[in-house]
Amino acid sequence: MSWLSAWFRCWRKPQTLGQRGEAFAAHYLKKQGYTIVARQDRSRLGEIDLIAVQDRTIVFVEVKTRTAEEKGSPDEAVNRDKQQRLTRAALGYMRKHDLLGNCQARFDVISLVWPEGAKRPEVRHIENAFEPTGQFQMFS
Repeated sequence: MSWLSAWFRCWRKPQTLGQRGEAFAAHYLKKQGYTIVARQDRSRLGEIDLIAVQDRTIVFVEVKTRTAEEKGSPDEAVNRDKQQRLTRAALGYMRKHDLLGNCQARFDVISLVWPEGAKRPEVRHIENAFEPTGQFQMFS
């Protein structure tokens, strides 16, 4: 390792638990055969952690990472309010990219429990975790 790369490793900004979780989830999905098309897609309608494609289905993925399950499973944080915000953001993404009516879409949740000092988290991938909410039933 060169002195420059060693210096960079020492001084780069450390990743937050959430950033590590999203990076791990993207790697996990790639190993499962998904193609990642966007990370942390932000718009005025909200943020989507990962957007992937599996076969002809666009998959909007919410990643929740915790160090322990003391306050419940990470996926329990994807409540009705969060589902509505994700649905709005996904609809905006599909409109922006002219995908409405052209492909199937679904919402997945990846729940990671990553204890301090552990090299890898415990992964729970919930496919089709929830149905789109409100007026956005066109996804199903």
